[in-house]
Amino acid sequence: MRRSKSKSIETLLPILYLKGISTGDFSEALAALLGKDAAGLSASAVGRLKDGWLDEHTAWQRRDLSAKRYVYIWADGIHLQARLEDEKQCILVLIGATPEGRKELVGFTDGARESAQDWRDLLLDLKRRGLDVPPRLTIADGALGFWKAAGEVWPKTREQRCWVHKTANVLAKLPKSQQPKAKRALQEIWMAETKAAAELAFDAFIESYTPKYAKAADCLSKDRDTLLAFYDFPAEHWKHLRTTNPIESTFATVRHRTIRSKGCLSNRTALAMVFKLLEGAQKSLATARRPQPVAKTRSRCDIQRRDRGHR
Repeated sequence: MRRSKSKSIETLLPILYLKGISTGDFSEALAALLGKDAAGLSASAVGRLKDGWLDEHTAWQRRDLSAKRYVYIWADGIHLQARLEDEKQCILVLIGATPEGRKELVGFTDGARESAQDWRDLLLDLKRRGLDVPPRLTIADGALGFWKAAGEVWPKTREQRCWVHKTANVLAKLPKSQQPKAKRALQEIWMAETKAAAELAFDAFIESYTPKYAKAADCLSKDRDTLLAFYDFPAEHWKHLRTTNPIESTFATVRHRTIRSKGCLSNRTALAMVFKLLEGAQKSLATARRPQPVAKTRSRCDIQRRDRGHR
């Protein structure tokens, strides 16, 4: 019972803060939600919990990363309805896959989605704290800020464009009457069983849509190499590598619990509260959506690529 109560409070307090409830009103709000389980949660007790979470977030941001190794890293700018400072547009997020296949939150800060400087600051901070080995592949949407920063910090890391974002971009350049058919044609590319089949489907789309819908065809063709990069990695990882879904699915729980409103919640407190919500969401991701182990398949992938090179 005590554990259940603690878990409920840990979930509720960050939500209440992001909703704009002040410390002095927490007892009343929690009593309405938890009944007698809220007894003893005075303003000072809630304040101590909040201070502890702020300290946890600060310690996490400063943690040593020298023993960490990530084979894949997903990046995205997430727009949350939380009370962050006006000049900051979103939260910059990095999730990595360890060689054992476990997904972990790697980087998390506020920033402007298209800002190469904010992404660069985040990546360099990770490097300064010991993350020296670059990932083999990064997965993100078409945000130029991230790719510019990643190219500078991790120049040898391969790039993979997110197919969900690219599909939306291509369809936006087509009339609604053409979108269902085009969507199926795009799915035939990134759901193909082999890279050769994907390339044939890619060529077929360009040939079919260029005469009448050149903008849609150009939107797809300009990122051909980075859209098909995931095919050069182990097949059992493809479903994880072709989209930024690991980030989207992790933040789905967080997003619907936050709301933008006026008030005195500081940027630091808002980030700490989102961080606490994200901790819980990350635990579910790690147990329910874990990819196949990477360490055992990387060597096989390298051998396959070397064999192709000798032919």
